[in-house]
Amino acid sequence: MQFHLIERKNNDKSPEIFHDENNKFKVLNIKNETLEDERYFLQLQHNYIQLYFCQNGECSASFNMEHCKINLIGNESSFIYFKDVPSNLLFELKPNSELAVILIPLQHFHSLFSPEENYFFNFENIKMGKPIIEKKPTNQSVKIILHQLFQQKINQSLKSLYVKGKVYELLSLYFNISDENNTEKCPFMANEEVVSQIKQAKDIIIEQMASPPTLEELSKIVGLNIKKLKMGFKELYGMPVFTFLFHYKMEHAKKLLAINGNNVNEVATQIGYSTSSHFIVAFKKKFGITPKQFTKQEINN
Repeated sequence: MQFHLIERKNNDKSPEIFHDENNKFKVLNIKNETLEDERYFLQLQHNYIQLYFCQNGECSASFNMEHCKINLIGNESSFIYFKDVPSNLLFELKPNSELAVILIPLQHFHSLFSPEENYFFNFENIKMGKPIIEKKPTNQSVKIILHQLFQQKINQSLKSLYVKGKVYELLSLYFNISDENNTEKCPFMANEEVVSQIKQAKDIIIEQMASPPTLEELSKIVGLNIKKLKMGFKELYGMPVFTFLFHYKMEHAKKLLAINGNNVNEVATQIGYSTSSHFIVAFKKKFGITPKQFTKQEINN
């Protein structure tokens, strides 16, 4: 069997840089909101520590050769180090998948930790130039930081300060071994049955987004009391039930406007708004522009 170096294809996209803190870190937030698999190609010219967080769906990252890859599903993360430069990265995302990437120059990464803390991240392997590929579940603390990092609306003049704080907070939590072992867990997430019931609740509110059940009705349908449902849902998805539904409805509305060309009234009705004016306010709250402005952008792109 012959392996080939990664070659960029004509339809490969370049991932958008969410934030570039010069010489300190880069943050990418790659979303595939289409109905097809998508590929994203990135070439690194320097030595980076790489952190990957699959927030939704199924994602993979390949390194120089397409057979050398890490596969991640929702709520899985990975810590990667290769000494090779330049390095070609290929990201492949299934439909409705989202991947967050943090790239930190090796020298700056070392400066963040005292020598006593180096055991947290296989310092000896890095020192000797050995590759590192470590995969683990994304803990709840890190999921919350990721949500805040990408969803919080921040004045542009303060964005660099905010992102820098969140990235360093994320790093401290990601490498905090005691956090992995001793963080107080939600007492209602102890078995697979409860997780299954909460996932069922998520599926129900998505399926019935135009007229979702109340929390009381939802708890009866899935067989959990309201307290367990509320706490378990926030533990699993990082936000309350109807906050999750709001974000889902807005993302779904954006897809309808972009893909199907539906008018504002039709989209508002499909996702459960009785008037288009309420939908417009909600859409602008989420994305910072009105549905009409968004559709104009899509036409011009």
